[in-house]
This record gives sequence, structure tokens and C-alpha cells, in this order.
Amino acid sequence: MNSRPIRTRLRTLSTKGLVRPQKSTFIMAGVLLAVGGYLFYPVMLLFVFSFNTAPEVFIGTREWGLGNWRAAFDHPLLVRSLFNSVLIWFFTVIISLPVATGIAWILARTRIPFSESLEFMFWISYMVPSLATTLGWITLLDPSLGLFNTAARWLPFVDEGPFNIFSVAGIVWANVMANGISVKVMLLTPFFRNMDASLEEAGRVSGASNVATMWRITIPLMIAPITLIFALQLLRVFQSFETELLLGMPFGFFVYSTMIYDLLRFEPPRYGQAIVLASLTMLIIVFLIPLQRWILERRRYTTITAGFRPGLINIGRWGYLASGAIWALIVLLTLAPVAGLVLGSFMARSGFFHLNKVFVISHWQLVFNDPVFIQATVVTLTLGVMAAFFSPLLFSLLAYILVRTRWRGRVVLDMVIWSSGAIPGILSGLGLLVVFLGTPGLSIMFGTIWALLLVVIISGNTTGVNITKGAFVQIGHEMEDAARIAGAGWTRTYVRIWIPLIMRTLILLAVLNFTSAVGATSSIILLASRDTRTLSILALEFRMAGANPEVASVIAIILMVLTVGLVIPVRAWGSRAGVRHN
Repeated sequence: MNSRPIRTRLRTLSTKGLVRPQKSTFIMAGVLLAVGGYLFYPVMLLFVFSFNTAPEVFIGTREWGLGNWRAAFDHPLLVRSLFNSVLIWFFTVIISLPVATGIAWILARTRIPFSESLEFMFWISYMVPSLATTLGWITLLDPSLGLFNTAARWLPFVDEGPFNIFSVAGIVWANVMANGISVKVMLLTPFFRNMDASLEEAGRVSGASNVATMWRITIPLMIAPITLIFALQLLRVFQSFETELLLGMPFGFFVYSTMIYDLLRFEPPRYGQAIVLASLTMLIIVFLIPLQRWILERRRYTTITAGFRPGLINIGRWGYLASGAIWALIVLLTLAPVAGLVLGSFMARSGFFHLNKVFVISHWQLVFNDPVFIQATVVTLTLGVMAAFFSPLLFSLLAYILVRTRWRGRVVLDMVIWSSGAIPGILSGLGLLVVFLGTPGLSIMFGTIWALLLVVIISGNTTGVNITKGAFVQIGHEMEDAARIAGAGWTRTYVRIWIPLIMRTLILLAVLNFTSAVGATSSIILLASRDTRTLSILALEFRMAGANPEVASVIAIILMVLTVGLVIPVRAWGSRAGVRHN
């Protein structure tokens, strides 16, 4: 008896009336499982331990209860630190976002002298680690020993230095100068550049001035990326650490991240309370995700199509004034703190000009003769290069799934990525530490460069994916359709069409992730061993010890030189990629 017809009939009956899962369903399920588990398993594990009220959270007998939650909400600094975080965020954003938006429009949409050089200087400004910038401003604005205050006291009518970096105004100033303006200019300029010039020409043909055209046409079209930058800045409030730690601790000023760090410094550390307090940041995402999705989906923001035509606005003599004003800002962002940092590193004691021997090179000799410094340099460069290579590839694929597909589960994936941005870096590191030490077979990961790479990618995924989403949103579908009609598969289309069009964004992500990796402290400090200590951690340890702060300045300068030295060739190559207006 031939059984083949029977098997065929059974197969037909078993599938009749059923819809077979598509390949995309399995792919999305795998992506959600991998990304969700990778991002949230460590944090969820910590969340579980927040209910462990035993004196030693991770060892010994576990005692479950709500004691940690009650203690956290009874903490006297909870409300104050939340208010301080919002205060710092508000003044940083209200100053930096309008300034950065105006500068990005000038650089990307107008003809001004040295526009390429100015844009590159903002890259340089961002490349200077925030730790180095903060140390530089401490050297300049310390109320007792700051170089600016010392110089001011030489004046006959000044008895006391007028500047105090250890204040709320000083923290806001350091945040704005460190990366508040630079990073926004870097993120917004590519979006402004990817605008079709015909849109603005239509406004000018109707009789509108250049300024009116910017307000009525350019800015409305840029609402999506501007709002995205605003939302990312809100998340960054809970990620900032070094500036608030160095400038706020001396006068007892706590923000959310430094309060968590302070809880972890107790003996024994108050892990449960720290986890409870950090989990409150997730509430911010409840408001950010619907707002971001509503703005992106309520209308089209495509600015590059098959008929895209580049072009710049000629503003005449105003271009020289705009160029000069931006150069003056660059001096404040980069040259002033770097000059103060370099000068202080060569002084026997920073700010003491009355010593018999004011300038020395002993601090530099001490650093270069220290084998720990050599090892930290190798670890820092390795971590930065790995993050710069792997992160843009991963983030661009996730962004493509979110923007260019209609796969089920995209909303969940977007929420997972956005929600992970609310996790403070120090808790990401703590979560991975628990995973490595508490999971059999993973203990070998602790203290390795791979452990540091994992937490660096976790810390940068929200920014990276959403920046790439903004680039995909601006590009019309006909580009990909034309490639498919020509017979190209998905891989060839992605390599030949998408990557060239978003190349500047990918290079931007590589630079951002390299800089974040080499300058990371809070996210990796719990995972780094003596063999994987980075330059940023080494500099922070010297500065916090207070015995020889000039050595911290030397290490910060070297970290800055290494970062900028590697970015220059990458930036030169990247300037020839993507959309160009010449």
C-alpha cells in the first residue's frame, strides 16, 4: 500500500485553516529574546534582590520583605536628590539645546567661513572626556586655588576670587561646557544637512526671509530629531556621574546617580536601597516612549528622496559674524579647560605661584614610569576600538527593524530599547557583576575586557539605535525599492544602498561609542579588575584620593590626546561619505 498520498492528505488537513508563522516572526522572537534578556536580565535579577533584606544581599541566608523599599522611601535625600537632578537637567537643556540647534542650522544649511573646520571642532570638543573637562574647570575655577581666581586676586579692587566651580551654577556650567552643547551639535547637524534645499527655496520664493524660512519650514521639519535629542538628554540626567561627583560632593550636593553611588559605598553596601531608588527612573520612560512615537508617526519627516537636491543658504556678511561667534564658543568649550589642565599638570602644586619651584615635570615622569598606567592605556584603547566597531553594526540593524519593517513585536522592541536607557550605568555594571558571579560558568567573564564591552554597549544602545532611526526616517522608500527591482537581495541592498546613505551617522555612532567607552567610569568601575582598569578610572582614583591631583590631570590629558588622535583620521575619512552639499 502506497503511504505517500495518505501522508500528503494528512499534511493538508493539519495545515488547513491555519496560518504558518512567517520567517520574520521567528527572527523578531529571537531578537526580542536576545535583546530583552541581554538588557534586562541583570537588572531584573537586581530587582529581585531588592526584596532581600538580609545584611549580606548576595551571600548567606536570604530574608525576603519590603524593608529595603521602606528604607529607600524614608531616605532623607531621596526627594532632594530628585529635585537636584531635575534642576541640573532643566538649566543644562534650556541653555544648550537652543544654542546647539542654532549652531547646527548655521553649519549645515548656510555658507559661512570655515564651516567644515567649525563642525570638526565640535567633534574635538566632544572627544575631550567629560572627566578631563571637569578637571580643567576645577583647575581654573577652584574658589581657593583656581587660576582664574588667582589672577583676579592680583587686581587691586578684588579681595576674593569671584568664581566657585563647587556650586550648582558650577555644575551646570561644567555640564554645558563638557558635552551639553557639543554632542547636540554633532547629533543635529547631520539631520539638518539631510534636508532637500527645494523645501527652503519654496519658502524664500514665497517672499519669506532666511530667518522666517528657518522658523516656518526648517525647524518644523526637524521636530523629530530635536525632540529625540531632548528625550535622550532627559535620560542622560540619570547617567551623569563624574561631574556631579567631583563638584557636588565637596558641598554635600547629591543628584540621583551620586546618591546611588553613595549608598553603595557603605559597609556593608546598601544594594537593596540603591536598586529601589534606581528603579524609579523607569517611570520617566512611561511618558517618553508615547511622546517619541507620536511625533515620529503622526506625519512624514522624509527629507531625502530620489529627487533630493542639496544646497546651502547664502547669508552674506552675517556669515563672518556667525563664524566668529562660534569660534569664541569653541574657545570656552575646549581651549580654556584644556589649557588650564595642561598648565596645572606642570605646576608643582596647582594654583600655588609663590613656591620656589613653580613648574616641574615630575608628575609626567611619575605617570610614564608607572606600569599600571601602561596597562591602563592598552585596556582603554582596546575597549574603545571594540565598542566603535561592534556598536554601530548592532544599532543600525535594530534601527532598520524598527523603521523599515512591519514585523510584529516592533513596538515591544522599541520599548525595550528605550526603557534600557533609564538604567544608570553603575547599576548596569552591578547587574552584570551579579550575573557573572552568580551564574555557573560565567565567573570567568568577571574582570575581562568582554565584560566591560557588554556594559558599554548596554549604556549606549538607546542613543545609538534612536540616532540611526532618525537617519532611516529621513530616507525615502524608493531607494530600497529601486534596488529590489534591480534584483538585489536584502544584504546587497543594505550594503550598497543603506550603509552609504547613513555612513556619516554610522561614523558618528562609532565616534560616540569610542568616546563613551574610553571615558566610562560609573558603568565599568564595578566590573574592572586590576588588570582591566582604564585611564578614566585611574584618573578618578587619583583625583578622589586628593594626595596628588596633578597626576590625575596628566592622565586626563593623555586620555584626551589618545582620543582626539584616533578620531582625526576617522573624521577625515568620514567627511567624504554620505550626503554632501559640494
